[in-house]
Amino acid sequence: MLGLFNTLAFDFGASSGRAMLGQYDGNRLILSEMHRFENNPVVVNRSMYWDILNLFYEIKNGISITKNSGYSEISSIGIDTWGVDFGLLDKDGDLIGNPYHYRDSRTNGYVDKIKRLIGEEELYAQTGLESIFFNTLYQLASMADHKPEILNRAESLLMVPDLFNYFLSGEKYSEYTIASTTQLYNPTKKQWAFELMEKCGIPSNLFHPVVNPGTIIGTLRPELSEELSVGKISISTVASHDTESAIAAVPAEDGKKFAYISCGTWSLMGLELSKPLINQKTMEYNLANEGGVNDTTCLLKNIMGLWLVQECRRQWKRDGEAISYQEMEEACNQAKPFQRFVNPDDDLFVAPINMVKAIHSFCANSGQTPPESKGEYVRCIMESLAFKYRYTVEMLETVSGEKLDVIHIIGGGVKDKTLCQMTANATGRTVIAGPAEATAAGNLMVQLMAVKELKNLSEGRAMIKNSFDFDIYEPKDTQSYDAAYDIFRKTALKV
Repeated sequence: MLGLFNTLAFDFGASSGRAMLGQYDGNRLILSEMHRFENNPVVVNRSMYWDILNLFYEIKNGISITKNSGYSEISSIGIDTWGVDFGLLDKDGDLIGNPYHYRDSRTNGYVDKIKRLIGEEELYAQTGLESIFFNTLYQLASMADHKPEILNRAESLLMVPDLFNYFLSGEKYSEYTIASTTQLYNPTKKQWAFELMEKCGIPSNLFHPVVNPGTIIGTLRPELSEELSVGKISISTVASHDTESAIAAVPAEDGKKFAYISCGTWSLMGLELSKPLINQKTMEYNLANEGGVNDTTCLLKNIMGLWLVQECRRQWKRDGEAISYQEMEEACNQAKPFQRFVNPDDDLFVAPINMVKAIHSFCANSGQTPPESKGEYVRCIMESLAFKYRYTVEMLETVSGEKLDVIHIIGGGVKDKTLCQMTANATGRTVIAGPAEATAAGNLMVQLMAVKELKNLSEGRAMIKNSFDFDIYEPKDTQSYDAAYDIFRKTALKV
């Protein structure tokens, strides 16, 4: 593969991670999965943690496997992960315990406590984020109350991808997109919300300077180069929040307005802005202002995504009725349309013991006939998701004043052709689906920007368009979908 420029992306999700090699020939990006590994949380003494040292061991494995596969010339490494979680370092730069998992129960009650202390409107005005129990703000507020000795001992706080970068390079920085997930960062002032920290009893001296994605912060530590038998490798910040890496890889035409859906277990739907949009309306809609590449703001809404389908499938398997995703899609297409709807974001669906029963209960409680067959369950979920996307894109148009004629779907959900077509039908907008590997592609694209192989986001997105295949879905049967949307709003959303 002589002549190709090699970069290595580590992409961490909540249950697994992988090392993805990116090879750039000046026009196209070629992706190759080099290493995949599990990411299993560990519960000890009723607390949930990330096994962070094992994950770093897997990063080293990924580098070694890539080198031993014949790719000894790695120019750059970039890391993206989930948001909100962090590690603490002492004065010697050593890790103080394993980072807590965002689903740990220690934040119970802290959203209400901080809202009483600061005020909901002031919180949103300062941070532009919706208040969710797992945000870094509430994790640290709980620690200040119950584990003050740990905070007193700490000298540095690094978000998980920043922590991995520190392990690799020895340099301590905070990357912009991951900082924006904390509810401790002011996106308007472009700095940490130090006054908010002080009011909540959080030491502000723990936080490091914020740098933009596409910054080379250092090189691989000499002792790691020796251990792994590799040469000098640059450590680059990417859009370290995995959602923002995926959004960076949207193959949008330069200058055209669009909505995006990063579609997987969750659906993150939003639009890209040049600056934060923080006002009464965006607060009422629970829209989050998260940092993006090239100093952009991603105004987005968290929507429960394919989690409902995944959990139904898991339940049917428990009941001895295993079914493949392809069989589920076929059954969905055979079911009668527009018979019942659910609100995908209802509390019933957050963590039900039995998702099938939860959907049955929602339908019964809202005066609808519950589904009976597997196809009816899947059709109900898919149509409801498509209509929730329509409701959200209309919300985004209202707050931004922009007309969004195109919706880009990226991530694993692009493989679900039925959902993609339903989204086009329900929204009345063209849907462009792909790439499926948006997060890794966006990570690698920003690395190429860091090492000056690409000039900017516009040039990077042109490369994405050259590198991957896309499916285009035009709206069909829009009159029937319009009529059904009114029913969805009344029965599922109660609006």
